Amino acid sequence: MAVIDSETAQLTALALGQRAAFEALYHRYKQPVFANIRKMVPDPDAAEDLLQETFIALWENRTALDPAKGAGGWLFVVSYNKAASYLKKKLREAAILELETDLAELAVADELADEELYTSQLALVEEAVRHLPARKQAVFRLCRFEGKSAEEVAAATGISVASVKDYLKQSTRFIREYIHLGHSPTQALAVAGLLVLLELP
Repeated sequence: MAVIDSETAQLTALALGQRAAFEALYHRYKQPVFANIRKMVPDPDAAEDLLQETFIALWENRTALDPAKGAGGWLFVVSYNKAASYLKKKLREAAILELETDLAELAVADELADEELYTSQLALVEEAVRHLPARKQAVFRLCRFEGKSAEEVAAATGISVASVKDYLKQSTRFIREYIHLGHSPTQALAVAGLLVLLELP
């Protein structure tokens, strides 16, 4: 699914430090990014803080983004990583050691703030998504990267809600198999947490 020209222009302007472009992207993506964070962090105040941190990261890394790829996927990865990092910190503070193993399945690495790690994770997911049929790719991007509901996607694409949900399940299964079968165990582990998140409603 091609990124719309207006977002490409906004990202280009963002790289030049234009605040108006940043504000436009913030208003475009704050709701789906917040929804992704709340899937992992039930505390709304903590989730709001993580939302702000995610967009601060967008501003700080504005010159490294590829305008042609859009901001949705990048924000999806960064918001996931920040939420996972928050959960790990809470566990350490509470000294709940028995939960560290469960959380390790979601954590991508000990140092989640590294931009190179974000890029490698996103690249693997994007690579898998690009191998989906066009209709499934569109549904996946709208639901997972842009945070739209099945009803909204059905209305936008002209297919039934049931088909949207079915496409989403099939696409998620394909992405999991593509990454696990087509890449090394180390690479697959690097996106294990993201794959778990992709299966959440």
